[in-house]
Amino acid sequence: MLRILPYGPKAFLVEVESDAEVLSLLAEVAIRCNVGWLKDVVNIVPGERTVLFDGVGNLDTAKSDLMTWKLRAGRLSQEVTVELECRYDGPDIGRVAELWNMTEQEVINYHSSLSHQVIFCGFSPGFAYIRGLDEDHLVPRRASPRPSVDAGSVGLAHLYTGVYPHPSPGGWQLIGRCETRIWDETQTPPALLTPGTKVKFVPI
Repeated sequence: MLRILPYGPKAFLVEVESDAEVLSLLAEVAIRCNVGWLKDVVNIVPGERTVLFDGVGNLDTAKSDLMTWKLRAGRLSQEVTVELECRYDGPDIGRVAELWNMTEQEVINYHSSLSHQVIFCGFSPGFAYIRGLDEDHLVPRRASPRPSVDAGSVGLAHLYTGVYPHPSPGGWQLIGRCETRIWDETQTPPALLTPGTKVKFVPI
């Protein structure tokens, strides 16, 4: 069920019940925008269970349209799969193995076997929240964040995997590292991982 909240003179926020519904809503928006819906919208920004529509010319019409939609499971039109080679040697992989009652090799086998997908981006430019873990493999953040985490570090927090695009502080449990550049301002878009992108981690 959609819940629409005001978010300023030219914006509104749509709340949904799950991250899967975020992707379904984005898929529906992509289909409708391709045939002329919301021509004047400036930004569409997904969150964990929200989608922000900013720069909307006619708020009442857009909101009325949305309330008639029935979300359908569907993929985004721009959906692609990105393979990331990952060296699973992070300093917290032992801690994750303890949490999951696995060996470190079993953690590697499990994580790299999953079908991951980007739900939304945040925290820093290019940082993607990648869903793939199930409820039985929830991972808490570190009690004390690290003051500096290297770019390319692969971390786990809650039900998400993240790849740090820049050196920054961070409190996720680090299980590995990727050499692939996640954020490149010379590219369009600069972020390699955008909402809807499927991600495959390949152990090296």
